[in-house]
Amino acid sequence: MARAVPRQACLVAGLAVLAATWLGPLPRLAAHSFASHMLMHMAVVAVAAPLVAAGLARGRWDPVARRPWLFPALPASALEFVVVWGWHAPALHHAARHTPGMLLLEQGSFLAVGLLVWLAAFGGGHARRHDRAGAGIAALLMTSMHMTLLGVLLAVADRPLYGHHGEAAFGLSALGDQQLGGVLMLVFGGVAYLAGALVLLAGLLRRPDGRPDEGVVADA
Repeated sequence: MARAVPRQACLVAGLAVLAATWLGPLPRLAAHSFASHMLMHMAVVAVAAPLVAAGLARGRWDPVARRPWLFPALPASALEFVVVWGWHAPALHHAARHTPGMLLLEQGSFLAVGLLVWLAAFGGGHARRHDRAGAGIAALLMTSMHMTLLGVLLAVADRPLYGHHGEAAFGLSALGDQQLGGVLMLVFGGVAYLAGALVLLAGLLRRPDGRPDEGVVADA
């Protein structure tokens, strides 16, 4: 079996992605670029959140092992659907892109629901690991599907869906900028959650008796 990645390395990598996303140029660019705003979103939920979750899951600080009833996988996926699609409603999206306080609220909610889903899927004690993995697969597949659907809607739209798009960004038209954002959601959002589901499925196939799986992460 391949050498597992230490939990500490995953946690540090996830926090580094968050720092680069929030403290780098993306927040400033997001005010004029839908694609930059989408890149922030995907960096949080599809890169940083799974890395942080991998750093916590099945370790000493795993919140799912302490309070598993707070992390039901399928309701967590449903909540992420509401949050993600809600923030892409034109009025809320406009507020997040042009009001610092709303951007903080949006990004914080993206991180919260992203961690909720990824921890629900990968966290928890070994006793019910088999059952939680099955629910986690379903939750990650649901999330992958709704992010894919939203990405497709943005990528194939024949007109800008957000009325405040008026300035060109990186030489793109408002429509081209929006379509690029949709492609980013397809590539990062749809693929990341699908990959997470496949990792869990592979673990179940290796361990049909539900015994602890050694994959993904290990203690540092």
